[in-house]
Amino acid sequence: MVSNSTFTPDTIAAGFHALSDPLRIKVLELLRSQELCVCDLCDHLGTTQSKLSFHLKTLKEAGLVRARQEGRWIYYSLNLPQFAVLEQYLAEFRRFSPILPIRPPCET
Repeated sequence: MVSNSTFTPDTIAAGFHALSDPLRIKVLELLRSQELCVCDLCDHLGTTQSKLSFHLKTLKEAGLVRARQEGRWIYYSLNLPQFAVLEQYLAEFRRFSPILPIRPPCET
């Protein structure tokens, strides 16, 4: 269970912003099965390291990926607890928000 205290507007906005780019989605898809270094990610995605670094920074700032250094290489993996935060945030809408009927437009 994820605490509601992790549902800060900045945390949620950063997470959904990070998920709003197709290249970042591709990075996350690659990291679903294994930890990868930047060079492997670049090879799989056919992109430059400088372009990928910008996107990895966004994913890290949102807490969706973790980085660990081994020698001169940096390896990236998913940070699953942060995905759970976003998932639970959305689930709260489904669970606690009634589905209201559509209101007719206001008369002017």
